Amino acid sequence: MATLQKIRSKGPILVIVIGLALFAFIAGDAWKILQPHQSHDVGEINGDAISVQEYQALVEEYSDIYKMSSGQQSLTDEQMTQIKDEVWRNYVNNKLIADEAKKLGLTVSKAEVKAIVDAGVNPLLQQTPFRNPQTGAFDKDMLMKFLADYDKMANNQIPAQYAEYYTSLYKYWSFIEKNLIQSRLAEKYQSIIANALLSNPVEAQDAFDARVDQKNVLLAGIPFYTVPDSAVVVKESDLKELYNKKKEQFRQYVETRDIKYIDVQITASPEDRAAIEDEVAQSTQTLRFTADDYRSVVGASGSEYPYVDLYYNGSAFPRDIATRIDTAKVGVTYGPYYNVADNTINSFKVVDKRAAADSVEYRQIQVMAETPAKTQALADSIYTAIRGGASFTEVANRYGQTGENIWFTSSQYEGAMITDDNDVKYISTINGMAPNEISNLSLGQRNIILQVTKKRDVKDKYKVAVIKRPVVFSSETYNREYNKFSQFVASNPTMAQLEANAEESGYRLLERDDLYSSENGIGSVKGTKEALRWAFAAKAGEVSGLYECGDNDRLLVVALSRITPEGYRPLRQVQNELRAEIVKDKKAAKIIADMKSANLSNFAQYAAMKDAVSDSVKMVTFAAPAYVSVLRSSEPMVSAYASVAQLNQLSAPIQGNAGVYVLQVYGEDKINETYDQKAEEQKLESTYVRFVSRLMNDLYMKAGVVDGRYLYF
Repeated sequence: MATLQKIRSKGPILVIVIGLALFAFIAGDAWKILQPHQSHDVGEINGDAISVQEYQALVEEYSDIYKMSSGQQSLTDEQMTQIKDEVWRNYVNNKLIADEAKKLGLTVSKAEVKAIVDAGVNPLLQQTPFRNPQTGAFDKDMLMKFLADYDKMANNQIPAQYAEYYTSLYKYWSFIEKNLIQSRLAEKYQSIIANALLSNPVEAQDAFDARVDQKNVLLAGIPFYTVPDSAVVVKESDLKELYNKKKEQFRQYVETRDIKYIDVQITASPEDRAAIEDEVAQSTQTLRFTADDYRSVVGASGSEYPYVDLYYNGSAFPRDIATRIDTAKVGVTYGPYYNVADNTINSFKVVDKRAAADSVEYRQIQVMAETPAKTQALADSIYTAIRGGASFTEVANRYGQTGENIWFTSSQYEGAMITDDNDVKYISTINGMAPNEISNLSLGQRNIILQVTKKRDVKDKYKVAVIKRPVVFSSETYNREYNKFSQFVASNPTMAQLEANAEESGYRLLERDDLYSSENGIGSVKGTKEALRWAFAAKAGEVSGLYECGDNDRLLVVALSRITPEGYRPLRQVQNELRAEIVKDKKAAKIIADMKSANLSNFAQYAAMKDAVSDSVKMVTFAAPAYVSVLRSSEPMVSAYASVAQLNQLSAPIQGNAGVYVLQVYGEDKINETYDQKAEEQKLESTYVRFVSRLMNDLYMKAGVVDGRYLYF
């Protein structure tokens, strides 16, 4: 009662508090509704952002085009990763050029695109389906006909699958057209830059002489390795001085992270392998005595290579099967055996073998009506008409189809995942028909009138039932390794503990410096995007939790050891590189001082010095660095000095990459080549074009490109 009385006494206050809480709750939701939609951005170029939705749309467009051009129904994770990177690179490059072109007033007109299509030689056009069947070259008339047909498509009643095909093909052409415009704009921009870098007769003559004037050189030198590192003292002031001289080389335009990580790959135990071998042995026995339902037998075995009731070339089967198939007998089961190349236990049975055409030319008319009965009746009518002498093409045109001849090869279905019985029936029918034979093929909701016109390239074909089982770990093995590693991670929550205890616990601590957020994961292990995101959100010294990644066969823990922000890399991170250069320079100074103090006057005396090596280097030109075989070193300075040295004149000591040298030219020659000023200028201009491509890097740096894809993809 006392408690109730207290509540009653505080009633007005409670009403106010609850009222404020409800208001805050409702107002919070209202604010979320009323505030502008906050779109997430994956990147920024020249201050212009690209949203997740825009980038995803570009990825989907590219993926659809890739699938259509490759004939694939789906893409692997690796292919999607490559596509995402390619889409980003293209988007950035096109945006950089478009921004520069806008400043210059550069555009690409419709007339220019038409001229490119009329010429028909652009490599992008060769990637389209609009190619002459005989020559394989781009056919403008085929494209124009398609575009005209597509414009009329809305007014024609054509089967849904044809409408879908036309729409896909139109999207493909739109993609190509967009890329033609972008590539043409890039060409125009690069041409302006390239034409600003003009060659001249003096430069052309110098380039020709640098290539054709040859010197034969005697060389004597003291290698750097003859001076012990202990004889050289590198001061802190030396490091700072060289760092300041080369500071621009150490500029970092994006933040990077240094990490240490443990990557555990789980593999099958001996018990796991023994169990799989036993299962394959049992399945092989079943296969040996099976005479018909091979798909069920292979499916029940757990084989990663399903049985398809089609004839294939021997090369279409897994390599270990293909190498045995020619000598295998029909009806005989082989195996089990272990294949080390793909870590599998295998057996197989050649179900049948026949000689069959590898390429078939055919034509078809697809038939579909309101009901299956009407479809069959219409198909029978068309079939009877063509059998009676009606023109195949004219009948096809009557139903909104081309009826054109199509070449069908085994490579179009070999290697594809065929699971639909209708697909098997369709392919088998085409391959089994004789030239000029006509077939009325029923495929569920539709019929197809087929006629084979030609066959060629007869080869041996096989039907093979394959049992292929990877040697994989069991759930028990996975759980055991997971628990062991999970306990290790929990017991070592700091980087110092990981470093101290990893090896003792049977784990290897790996290091990776300069990890970029634009990368697709950590340590070339699939499925580590979450770990990458963690690495770019963590603080130095932190250790992540345990990640399950790879193909569900990897365990990962990551420790962040250092963050290198955008800007100049600090001296401590590059001091080893600087120290090596200073050591080499100081060794060179010591060797040169020793040479001068020895008062040597001829080549023989230099060659006789303690620790000296000597060599004869022929055909030395200014255009290419000399290769000193005795030290296995490329030496540009040797080429430079030799090009201006007088015959039989001894040079002063020269610091090279592997030692200090003295040279003496003992012979001169010239390549038998006639000077052509115009040709030389063209060669120089071609090098300028390559230089233009390097300008893209400068544009990239100036544009302040931000790549935040790792946060979303």
